Amino acid sequence: MKPHITQMQGLRTTIGSEIRKLFADPGGKTLEISRTDNGLFGPGSMVWQVHGDVTTMMVGGIAGLMLQMLDPRVLAGVWDHSTFRQDMRGRLRRTAAFLARTTYGDRDSVMAEIARIRRIHDHVKGVLPDGTPYSANDPQALAWVHVTESTCFLDSFIRYRAPYMAMRNRDRYFDEMAEIGTMLGADPVPRSDRAARRMLRDARPILAYDDRTREVAGLLLNQPVSNPRLLPFHHLSMQAGIDLLPTWAQTMHGLSVPLAARIALRGSTTGMAMITRWALSEGSTVRRSAA
Repeated sequence: MKPHITQMQGLRTTIGSEIRKLFADPGGKTLEISRTDNGLFGPGSMVWQVHGDVTTMMVGGIAGLMLQMLDPRVLAGVWDHSTFRQDMRGRLRRTAAFLARTTYGDRDSVMAEIARIRRIHDHVKGVLPDGTPYSANDPQALAWVHVTESTCFLDSFIRYRAPYMAMRNRDRYFDEMAEIGTMLGADPVPRSDRAARRMLRDARPILAYDDRTREVAGLLLNQPVSNPRLLPFHHLSMQAGIDLLPTWAQTMHGLSVPLAARIALRGSTTGMAMITRWALSEGSTVRRSAA
């Protein structure tokens, strides 16, 4: 084998290994999903296609979390009950594990995962600073979590992978994702792109930003990197996540990406996504779509 081919294969292995560590569960086990059936969606689904792209999921996940914490009920659940502040990386890995298992797992595994999350939610309740009671099982709060993550995952995929995605496929994604949201207890659950955008718009009057939001957002954006070689990937992902936010959400967080920097950021993130796909093209972290 020629030396340059060997070097390229070695580079692919190194990059792929480091990326897979990001998506390992807290115990260090890589999330390779084994299945005996097609689960809830199957290889022809939009969910498989969107969730199979690592970089766009990372960027969309950051934006989704930044949106979610603007809802006082969701923020209170994180603040009062989650290990988010003490174990940021572990919390994010558990979220990644949930997404991978519900997307690619067989039906029995998916139902077990949904039941596990609902049991956890049974114990997440309390009182907001203004005295309003909250519960993680509140259908509207669950709907906010669902619509923000679904919208951000799709928007990231469109920006960095499929800029000309047909509206019928965007609608298919929300319609498929609605099954997960409904099983978790969310209500209402959007089944089209238009319905999702309407939900984001209608929720704005109840959203808020305070010192707790600032602290949690700061922890998310400034979390330490386990390996210095991942620092460029980490920095680009965080900045691209901010850039993916609607302008009004960036304003609430007091964050923005200037136009000149935005052009460079999107170009660099596109390049990073291409490198990531190349590195994971053999032995992918998650099953690739047949589409």
